[in-house]
Amino acid sequence: MSTASKRYPLILYTHTINRWWPELAALGLALFGLAWAIYLWHMETWRWLTIANLGGVILIFAMLLYGFRNFAHIQLFAHHFRLVTPFLRLNVSYQRVRRTTTVLMYSIFPPRSVSGWGRELLEPLSSKTAVVLDLNGFPVSPLLLRLLLSPFFFKDKTPHIVLLVEDWMGLNTDLESHRLSLQKTTPTSSVLDQSILNRLPYK
Repeated sequence: MSTASKRYPLILYTHTINRWWPELAALGLALFGLAWAIYLWHMETWRWLTIANLGGVILIFAMLLYGFRNFAHIQLFAHHFRLVTPFLRLNVSYQRVRRTTTVLMYSIFPPRSVSGWGRELLEPLSSKTAVVLDLNGFPVSPLLLRLLLSPFFFKDKTPHIVLLVEDWMGLNTDLESHRLSLQKTTPTSSVLDQSILNRLPYK
């Protein structure tokens, strides 16, 4: 069984959830307060119960978000790394990785190229460093990946993945170490061919 290294939480999801869960929690508590006020005003029972139930659902959802704020991550194993998000769990072989580079987020996604909510989301992260994996091909359909992952995982249409983590130096070092180690232990095609030829009987 492959031994896993530590997990590297994906900042993009952590940052997004940290923005939303306090606002949702505040909304849930506000609805509870409104339900209590309606109860004190001796209005119809269904009114304050409906509002209280809605507040409870929102508050539970906010707590779930808080609990899952570090759920999205990348984890390295001996022969592959695992990318985990709320909507995707994907194993990618190191043999697919051509090289890794480190790039500042604002260099990959210039503010002028991002509009609307994306710019607001990316602004606090623009000065952080991302690890970009150049691949020799996507492990699954690019259309499916772009559907299930944030657009900030992709800088263009070439096969690659942009990974934004706090410990980018550690992730980059670990990825390169695993990738190069696998290359050393994987026989080349010429060695395999020679090994097969040596087993053939002489005539």
